[in-house]
Amino acid sequence: MISKKFKPGDWVKLKGIPNNQKMEVLKYVIKKDPLFGTKNNHSYLECVWYKNGERKSRIYHQNKLLKLNDTGGIYKA
Repeated sequence: MISKKFKPGDWVKLKGIPNNQKMEVLKYVIKKDPLFGTKNNHSYLECVWYKNGERKSRIYHQNKLLKLNDTGGIYKA
């Protein structure tokens, strides 16, 4: 069984890319591959971020992400 490295609300960024976008983890998802069907290993995350006021989201494998120490939501108070 694959262990989950993150939880919803964690701040992450892509490994190895300097100055990349900070994202918030929404949830673990089941990855659907158009050629091979569903991958049911629970190691894919849906992440969200905002760019120019527009909400963006994408699914990443957990091994491609690095946890950040930042806390709090996407909006600054």
